[in-house]
Amino acid sequence: MELVVLIGLQASGKSSFVRAHLAETHVHVSKDLYRSARRPAKRQAREIAAAFEAGRSVVVDNTNPSAAVRAELIKLGQVYGARIVGYYFQSVLEDCLVRNDARLGDARVPRVALLSTTKKLELPALSEGFDQLSYVTLAESPVDFVVGPWREA
Repeated sequence: MELVVLIGLQASGKSSFVRAHLAETHVHVSKDLYRSARRPAKRQAREIAAAFEAGRSVVVDNTNPSAAVRAELIKLGQVYGARIVGYYFQSVLEDCLVRNDARLGDARVPRVALLSTTKKLELPALSEGFDQLSYVTLAESPVDFVVGPWREA
């Protein structure tokens, strides 16, 4: 089993990456799917645990901007003996703002949310408990991705 933790700004390509590379093999978990839940983080943890108990791998599709936020996910994955994989989506704020502006309805997030996430965003580190980390960048189109090896700072 595997726990994949996506890390990056809104509109950096995380959900598109899930659809292109992980949708058939991983249970897709995201707080965005639980907007009406009173405690989305708690609901997300239950969904992850249920997937692991069923022997399924999980991808967590949130911004996961800080080591503190990621720590709870990593701890949960370790409890179930999952391999912990992180994908850091390299992006430029202005590019994310443009892609976000092109979104429709609830998919568009307030501009302030992107600005807030930018301030909180910390590079992940293997020392957080990841078994593997990779960089992801968008290629020519918003559905093409380049996945590269991790380089610790």
